[in-house]
Amino acid sequence: MTEAATYGTRRGRGARRDARTTYTQRFLPEMDRGIPYLDMLLDEQVDTVHNATMNLLETTGIEFRDDESIDLWRAAGGEQVKIDGYRVRIDRELLMALLATAPSTYTLVARDPERTVTVGGRKSIFTPAYGAPFVLDLDGNRRSALLDDFDNFAKIAHMTPAMQMSGGVLCEPMDVAVPHRHLRMTYSLMKHSTKPFMGSVTSRARAEDSLAMAKMLFGDEFVDQNTVMTSLANGNSPLVWDATMLDAVKVYSAANQAMLFSPFVLGGASTPASVIGSVVQINAEALAGVAFSQIVRAGCPAVYGQWLATVSMKTGAPMAGTPEIDQMNLLVGQLARHYDLPWRCSGMCSASKQVDAQAGYEAGRNMYGAVLAGANFVLSTTGYLESALCQSYAKAALDGEQAEMFRVLAEGIKFDELDASLEAMVEVEPGGHFLGTSHTLQNFEAAFSMPQLMDSDGFEQWLAGGGDDANTRGLAKARKLLADYEEPILSADIDAALCEFVERRINEIPDSLE
Repeated sequence: MTEAATYGTRRGRGARRDARTTYTQRFLPEMDRGIPYLDMLLDEQVDTVHNATMNLLETTGIEFRDDESIDLWRAAGGEQVKIDGYRVRIDRELLMALLATAPSTYTLVARDPERTVTVGGRKSIFTPAYGAPFVLDLDGNRRSALLDDFDNFAKIAHMTPAMQMSGGVLCEPMDVAVPHRHLRMTYSLMKHSTKPFMGSVTSRARAEDSLAMAKMLFGDEFVDQNTVMTSLANGNSPLVWDATMLDAVKVYSAANQAMLFSPFVLGGASTPASVIGSVVQINAEALAGVAFSQIVRAGCPAVYGQWLATVSMKTGAPMAGTPEIDQMNLLVGQLARHYDLPWRCSGMCSASKQVDAQAGYEAGRNMYGAVLAGANFVLSTTGYLESALCQSYAKAALDGEQAEMFRVLAEGIKFDELDASLEAMVEVEPGGHFLGTSHTLQNFEAAFSMPQLMDSDGFEQWLAGGGDDANTRGLAKARKLLADYEEPILSADIDAALCEFVERRINEIPDSLE
C-alpha cells in the first residue's frame, strides 16, 4: 500500500472542510477477514438444503438454452445426465465431482502487480456498481449516462482506496451505439485504472473482443495461465441459463478467466415467496452454472453467488435493504463454505431515487449482511441507486468511505494493543482523561475510524462550515477525486494497439442491432 500525505497545516473548521474533500493516494488490498462468520443453519439444516437442491436438479432439472452447451453436457455426463430438449437433469454425484474441480480461491491479476488481489477463502474484494443506464450527476441532475460518465466512474474507482477493481459496466454510455459500447467500456477500464476489471458478456463476439484486448494488455500466454478478468453471468430465474450468458461462459472459462455465476433473483417473483425456498432455487441455479464452467475447462475460476432483491407484494417493484435479503446472503454464504467455493453478492444497494435516509438505511443494511456473511466478491459496493438503474456520483464517494469502515469491522480486533492500553490506564488517575497520554498521542490518528464525509461537529460548527448535507459533501468529494486524478501510465505501444483494435472493430460491426 502506498500513501502520500496531502494535508497542510491549516487548523479549525476550514481544515476540517478541506479534509473532507482532500484525497490521499492510498490503495487497500483485499480484506482479510478477522471475525467469525455468522452461520444461521445447523449442520443438519445445511444438509437439508443441499439435499433439496440436489433433488431439484435431479428431478425438475434446469434449462441450458443453447445447443452447444447441451452437447457439452451430453458429452461430459453420459448416463449421469438426462437431457430433454434444453432441460438438463444432473445426477448429484456428477455435479459434486464437477464442483470439486473449481478452485476455492484464485488470484486476480492487475496490470499494476501491486493491485493484484486474491478472491476466496477469508479474503474479500469490493467493486463498484454495475449496469445503470442513468446517472445522478455532479449537478444533481438525473439523466442518461454518457461515455464521459463511464470514464469518470472508472477514475473514481481507481482513486477510491477500498475498491479493489475498476469495475465492469460502471454505467451504460447511451451516447455509444450498443454494438460498439463494449469496446469503449473495456478500453476505458484498461486506460483509466491499473486495478483488475471485468469483461463484456452480452454476446460471444463481445466477450471475444474483451478477451482479445486483455491479451494485448497482458500477452496471450500470460492470459491463458493467469486470471486477469472476472466477468458476470446472470442466470434467468427460475431455472434457466440462456444462450447469451452461456456463450460468455464458454469464451471466458475456456481462457481461464473467472465468471460470477449469479442468478438474478427477485424474491417472490422469480423465486418462491420464502427465504429458505428462494435459497434452494438460488443454490441449484448457481451450482449448475459453476459445474458447467468446469465442463468447459476443469479448474477454471468460478464464483458462486447471486444478485438479490425482494419484490413488493403491493407494487411488484424490487426492494433493497430488507432483512430477508440479509438472511438469504447469510444462508448463501454458509452454503458457499459448504461447497468450498468463492462467492459473490451485492453491497450497498438501494431502491431510493436520491442520496437520502432511505439510501443510507438500505445500503448499510445490505452491506452489513454481505460482510457478516463473508462474501468474497462484493459487487455494487458504491454508487447504486434505483435498484441498479442509476449510478450516483455523490453516493459513489460516500459509499467508498463506508467501505473502508466495513473493512475495519470485518478485519477484527487488534489484540496486540492490549498491553500498551493497560500501561496507559496506569498513567491516568480516576476521574481524569486520556487525551494527553503518550499512548493517545501515538495512536489517535489510527485508533478509531474518522470518516471525512460524515459530519460530527456541533450544530453551530456545522452551520458555520456551510451546513452541508451528506449528498453535498459526497458531490464535493467526487469532484475532488476527479480533479486530483492522474492517469496511470500505459505503454504507448499497447495503448496504440488497443486503440487500433477498437477502431477496427467499430468499423467492422454495424452500429445498429438487427
